[in-house]
Amino acid sequence: MNLPFWVRRTHKWIGLIIGVQALLWMVSGVYMTAISLDVIHGDHLAHVIDEPLARTSQRIDIDQLTKLHPGFESLKLKKFLGKDVYELKQAGKAKLIDAGTGALLSPLPREQIVARAKDIYRGEAEIREVTWITQAPQEVAKRPVPMWAVRFDDRANSTLYFSPDTGDLLARRHDLWRWFDFLWMFHIMDYDTRDDVNNSLLRVAAGVGLLFALSGAWLVFYSFRRRAQT
Repeated sequence: MNLPFWVRRTHKWIGLIIGVQALLWMVSGVYMTAISLDVIHGDHLAHVIDEPLARTSQRIDIDQLTKLHPGFESLKLKKFLGKDVYELKQAGKAKLIDAGTGALLSPLPREQIVARAKDIYRGEAEIREVTWITQAPQEVAKRPVPMWAVRFDDRANSTLYFSPDTGDLLARRHDLWRWFDFLWMFHIMDYDTRDDVNNSLLRVAAGVGLLFALSGAWLVFYSFRRRAQT
């Protein structure tokens, strides 16, 4: 068996694999440096401003609210589409209540979500599609479902995701974010959505790196030893 030949070949191919990963680190790093995180986060795409509450608004008091919606754990008064509303949490779930009448507003219908999207969207494009989502796509995999997705007909394929219970903006997504997410996967070697698989891949990568270092050290030792013999 020609041991130096096989060690050299193994070292070469492992070096090629590591070189490809290093190139991916460089490309992804350049992208992350060139594109501002504010842009990636979509701050330019949609901006939520807390509207001031009117002092003259007629609102039901807490006693009335308790009678209409008993057992709520917390509440918050806020504005939604120009109207005073209470956001109640009951059994761990949030819902909107009309602050003037106590009527339940959740789940919010399509028309109100569209109005909400138009209100906070900072572009000039028209809405292309509104979708009710019960299974979250990968780009919002960690957000709670169901949710509303509002897609705009702009160059960035912008999508705003909303909670049907509170009308809150859950996520902003656009092509620059999607490219960032794709390159981030390569940057941190997150090649699978399952944690156990990723952990296994990282252990394999560590083993391959160790083998590369050991084979390189052996080749250096072998080269010096061979040179000394000649």
